[in-house]
Amino acid sequence: MSIKKNTIWNLVGAGVPLIFAAFSIPYVISKIGVERFGILTIVWVLIGYFSLFDFGLGRALTQRISSALAKGEEQKIPEITFNGVIFTLLTGILGGSLLACFAYPLAYLWLNISTPLQTDAFWSFLWTTFGIILTTVSNGFRGVLEAYEDFRSASILKIFLGVANFVTPALSVIFFGTNVSTMALILVLSRLLVAFFYFLQVRRTVEVGWRMQKLSLQTIRDMLSFGAWMTVSNTISPIMVNFDRFFISNVLGGSMVAFYTVPFEIITRILILPTALSTTLFPRFTATLQNNKMEAKNIYISSFNLTALTLGVVCLIGAFCANFGLKIWVGEEFAEKSTLVSWILLAGVFFNGVAMVPFSLIQANGSAKGIAKIHLLELVLYVPLLILMIHKAAIVGAAAAWTMRVVFDFILLSIFAKKILK
Repeated sequence: MSIKKNTIWNLVGAGVPLIFAAFSIPYVISKIGVERFGILTIVWVLIGYFSLFDFGLGRALTQRISSALAKGEEQKIPEITFNGVIFTLLTGILGGSLLACFAYPLAYLWLNISTPLQTDAFWSFLWTTFGIILTTVSNGFRGVLEAYEDFRSASILKIFLGVANFVTPALSVIFFGTNVSTMALILVLSRLLVAFFYFLQVRRTVEVGWRMQKLSLQTIRDMLSFGAWMTVSNTISPIMVNFDRFFISNVLGGSMVAFYTVPFEIITRILILPTALSTTLFPRFTATLQNNKMEAKNIYISSFNLTALTLGVVCLIGAFCANFGLKIWVGEEFAEKSTLVSWILLAGVFFNGVAMVPFSLIQANGSAKGIAKIHLLELVLYVPLLILMIHKAAIVGAAAAWTMRVVFDFILLSIFAKKILK
């Protein structure tokens, strides 16, 4: 399948859930209130963040299987698939167990949640532990499908999960009331269903009996040589992308989280455009860097330019529409407190999105170590900057710190990518 068709499938997979989000989020906020919605957004973040416990094997599976297909070594794929999926299951259990240990202090001590909601938050975080296990396993299955460039199947399942992510909280409000813990449980059940369908599709794609393979420490070690550095990035990157709301909750109170999270969640959805392209490019870069470096360079340049042009137009339109859109969608109070935040985040999203092209190339080259070092440097600079900016300028400061960080990231990744293509 062509890059264009694969990108369209990835775009549909990420974009369709946003249609449902546009209707469900205002409804849920109106029914459960700003602070409960803030807890729900933290549940979403925790599921995403702790799924890093796949230790980068989802991406490593794509890289290794794509490489095997390019070299005509299909006989190795069942063993790679089996060991990668089993390891993601075990590490998902580890990640879920770790969150279970932190559920109490998160709910009662660290997040400055009002006393009446602390118990609900605690049970929400406990249910989230099971979502982490299912997410890591699904990451492994999706890595296999993307290696075969089966973005159609992966996108259909992503649509279902994305729709469930936004719609099930609204259904939970209608049928079960305002408890966030009930919403978290239903989110976990939807992820269980998605993981099952991922399994069925991988069984169909990898025709040889991959489930009959044996554990191979050498195969796991080979993938971890790539995945371990991916894990460093996967550990750090979500901190820099999402943990600003934890600092906001701690410094400014739980009620302020929503005024930052709502515009952040809306605006960063623009990143579905470059994400759709970079996901498609990853297996293609893996193959062309081995067989035809000039073709890889041409794909890189055209993709970089297309992404910059598209995002530039979208972000400018977003800046003009931010105040009016917030006012119509979530109300006057959000428009008043979140418009400046939105403008700053839009600038950051432009650079963050364009950076996905060099990021994909660097990973496809097997240079996960270099990306991890860049993220380590960013973390050291970003966290103190974020805390300082929140104290100085509240949620506007948080947005400014995030944007400065992604601009720095864009510069470093672009330089690294040019060195690979020389």
